[in-house]
Amino acid sequence: MVLALIIKTFVVQAFYIPSESMENTLLKNDRVLVNKLVYHTRDIERGDVVVFSGVDSWDGEFQLEEPSNAVAGFFLWVGTAFGIVPGEKDYIKRVIGIGGDHVKCCDSKGRITVNGTPIDEESYLYPGNVPSDKFFDITVPQGRLWVMGDHRSVSLDSRSHTGDPGGGSIPEGQVIGRAFVKVWPFDRAGVIDIPDTFAQPALQALGGSMPLVAGFGLAVPLVLVRRRRLRRRR
Repeated sequence: MVLALIIKTFVVQAFYIPSESMENTLLKNDRVLVNKLVYHTRDIERGDVVVFSGVDSWDGEFQLEEPSNAVAGFFLWVGTAFGIVPGEKDYIKRVIGIGGDHVKCCDSKGRITVNGTPIDEESYLYPGNVPSDKFFDITVPQGRLWVMGDHRSVSLDSRSHTGDPGGGSIPEGQVIGRAFVKVWPFDRAGVIDIPDTFAQPALQALGGSMPLVAGFGLAVPLVLVRRRRLRRRR
């Protein structure tokens, strides 16, 4: 148990899916493994399914009964730690926009756009759901994320918190890790992939490429000036 607790604290943790908000990607009572190291080696990406803490911010999508005594409280803690029971303030959603992205709903065809580019959500959106029944138009602040459930009609996600600080976005620092595989039930086990639509080059915010472009733009004149000075000295 001690070894398992060390592993779940720093490497991989099992999480219990308590609601229908991510159907049909994840069903209620599914168990997933969450990689807690991945964001130490790469940035959070659009399309990632992430688990994050909503402590002191979002209200839970379900109500967990308070333990009646210390023994029940201990077993609840152990069950949460090992993904046997849900954590009341842990959420699982899909990242739609990262810091600097302009996320909007919707275009003339009812699609969500990221930096003016529509995303094709057919592969993971709950059957019969529209991308959003609520209008929103936000530029995600740096260091924050716009997150949505795949079952849009029942998901209490960023759209439900537009009046909160950050306009509904969540701080990157509250992300616990990336859900990368379903482990229970066995007949649904499999890898949780990032949908291809998020690989579109056009999704990249202009702001994200500006430092590089500006760097090249400044570097060329500086190189030319330096060469002219060297020629004059010769």
